[in-house]
Amino acid sequence: MRTYLFGTGILTAITSGIALLRDIRDGEPFTWRTALAWASWAITLTLAIGAIVDVRRARHGAIVPADSPVSGRERKLAARAHR
Repeated sequence: MRTYLFGTGILTAITSGIALLRDIRDGEPFTWRTALAWASWAITLTLAIGAIVDVRRARHGAIVPADSPVSGRERKLAARAHR
């Protein structure tokens, strides 16, 4: 579980989310740039969670979608998980 929670994608999303929350707390006005920053943060978090789900599925022997970064390495990840 900790390999998933402490992945670089999740840590990056968390730290950027903290920075965005600080801007709100400091009273910065909400502009279109702020809206784009929040949208970018949401996309980053979604992609990081999706990568975690794909790795977990691959380690359990399930086939992952072809557009996944771990596609084609399911057997290798499953063998490593069973050791």
